[in-house]
Amino acid sequence: MDKLDILIFGAHADDAEIGMAGTIAKHTAAGLKVGICDLTFAELSSNGNVDRRRREAEEAAEVLGLAVRSNLGLPDRGLFLTPEHIAAVTEEIRKYSPRIVFAPYWEDRHPDHVACSRLVEEAVFNAKLRKYMPDKQDKPPVTVEDLFFYFINDWRNPDLVVEVTEQYETKLAALRCYRSQFEQEQGEDTVATPLNQGYVERVQSRDALLGQKKLIPFAEGFAVKAPYRINRFI
Repeated sequence: MDKLDILIFGAHADDAEIGMAGTIAKHTAAGLKVGICDLTFAELSSNGNVDRRRREAEEAAEVLGLAVRSNLGLPDRGLFLTPEHIAAVTEEIRKYSPRIVFAPYWEDRHPDHVACSRLVEEAVFNAKLRKYMPDKQDKPPVTVEDLFFYFINDWRNPDLVVEVTEQYETKLAALRCYRSQFEQEQGEDTVATPLNQGYVERVQSRDALLGQKKLIPFAEGFAVKAPYRINRFI
């Protein structure tokens, strides 16, 4: 597999799409190689099952033009800051050697999103250490240029925004792939959850509010912990 320009981590399939599908579509349309790594198969989801969620993730990947979509198969609701889990994420970073990595924002109502954020932050640091996992000769150290955090459920004023007005229909199309999560299907054993009670509409409202701050129709927001480097302001 060739190197990726951007690698995005989420605890579950649909996390990255909720937070930054428009940004993904914008970069893939520009010819950049973008990948998503889901940490779990979301096997404890109230609706849907592993096979269906895998198919939905593959469909969304096609909509967004991803170069790769992978899954580490870590336990749903069992993500912890353990050496084993950090190593699994680190290996994925070294495998694809991305210039930029994205992770969920570090505060969120879902504990798995918070755990994913912490795991990725640790893994980005470990990925550059040449004495870390020295037995993995096929996955040499990788220095990630920047780590950004995208919002899923909870958000604050972002440190930067990306306009995604032209890509917004693509974002909605990617979210619609996850019918098991965002729709209450007739004749299905579906239970009511926050996701199928107008969640996509709330995401759209959030992105519109973020855009309003810069007088644009839609934007996706991102947070950083390290200073964001630019060449010049104008």
